[in-house]
Amino acid sequence: MTSTMATAGEDRLGTIFHWQARFQEDLVRRRHLDFDQSTWIQKQALALMVELGEVLEAAQFKWWKDPAPVDRSALVEELVDVLHFFVALCLACGVSADELYEGYLAKNRENFRRQEGLTDRPGYRS
Repeated sequence: MTSTMATAGEDRLGTIFHWQARFQEDLVRRRHLDFDQSTWIQKQALALMVELGEVLEAAQFKWWKDPAPVDRSALVEELVDVLHFFVALCLACGVSADELYEGYLAKNRENFRRQEGLTDRPGYRS
């Protein structure tokens, strides 16, 4: 396997999508998986939700227990797992890194417009 490190100026999101797609292809081949798209989407979404629960665990969300410091390395590991399954979900849905990026930028612009009161959407006054 070649290096997975992105170089300066390289499309890091594209790199993540590339390596996740490679992993998915290998997983399907090795495990002889044959799910339809709907099943893949459901499985990836469920795995993503489980990983988000593990982020909560790592963040010491249980207010009924004695407070404990957050283990940053464990939290980062869980966030990487979230990213892993989020990208796998994007791939299962047929969403590319470029499409996700452009969609993010458009939604981010709209979110700013909403907070600035520049939208007709109800519930966003300036």
